[in-house]
Amino acid sequence: MKLPRNLIVSCQALEDEPLHSSFIMSKMALAAAQGGGKGIRANSKEDIIEIKKEVDLPVIGIVKRDYEGSDVYITATSKEIDELIESGCEVIAMDATISQRPEKTLEELVFYAREKAPNVELMADISTMEEAVIAEKLGFDYIGTTLHGYTKHTKGKKLYDDDFAFLKEILRAVDKPVIAEGNIMTPQMLKRVFELGVYAAVVGGAITRPKDITTRFAHEIKDMI
Repeated sequence: MKLPRNLIVSCQALEDEPLHSSFIMSKMALAAAQGGGKGIRANSKEDIIEIKKEVDLPVIGIVKRDYEGSDVYITATSKEIDELIESGCEVIAMDATISQRPEKTLEELVFYAREKAPNVELMADISTMEEAVIAEKLGFDYIGTTLHGYTKHTKGKKLYDDDFAFLKEILRAVDKPVIAEGNIMTPQMLKRVFELGVYAAVVGGAITRPKDITTRFAHEIKDMI
């Protein structure tokens, strides 16, 4: 496996966020590496190229792009696959949900990626147990809980609900390495998902989104000031 059994740090900032910059994300990845992160998840060919100049860690690459008439925006088409192959990332993650796709079917996209880059591993970002089972059958190398709570059919749910009940379902349902991702907000949560048996875990907002971190702190005292 190209990914370590350890903490992976998501270093992403979209265009409307204060830290949107490939240079800034490369430094964020460096800070994550110095802090003990053993892998990086990053968005866009440009960010990944800059990150790889700073750290010698495996990268899960994605490209977030909106397509009209589709709810899929994480590595949605072959165009994004091509960009990620060019970036040199070790793993390509893609939306593996049942949401309406803009181009190829998920099976076709997996085949395309395997044909174009047989040495690059694939991660399925799923939101339900059924999607996890399908992703395993399609040959994904990793199953990630990334989109649980972020699709129309799982909206409002949190990975940590009921002591990570959904994660436990996924671990029972598939044999592929499971990556916990989504709303892992504290070191204690990180420790818990490893206790449950995940292969790795991706932590993003709790580490690399200072605007969101500040918002959580400010919210706690808003009625006291």
